[in-house]
Amino acid sequence: MSSAPGPVSILILDKEYLIACPPEEREDLLAAAVYLNARLREIREGGKVIGAERQVMMAALNMANDLCKSSGREQRNNTDTGARVKNMRERVERTLQQGRQLEL
Repeated sequence: MSSAPGPVSILILDKEYLIACPPEEREDLLAAAVYLNARLREIREGGKVIGAERQVMMAALNMANDLCKSSGREQRNNTDTGARVKNMRERVERTLQQGRQLEL
């Protein structure tokens, strides 16, 4: 991919959009466009949502929901990791204390 400045062409539901984007973010933009296009196609092919604006809204809501779930999982993982590290630190400190007492 060229790192020359200029807009990036993305294709969403068979429509081309030119988006201004820094060269270092182009790959992320293209990946996001592919992901959005896939989500919109799923909704369109499901046939339950009529109208492009509603399809975009449903895709945005679904993606926001996925992001919230992912953030929640990450936060729980960070909390769990913090608790495990604290527990390990306390065990190490207890072991060191016991070692010092044995030396006396």
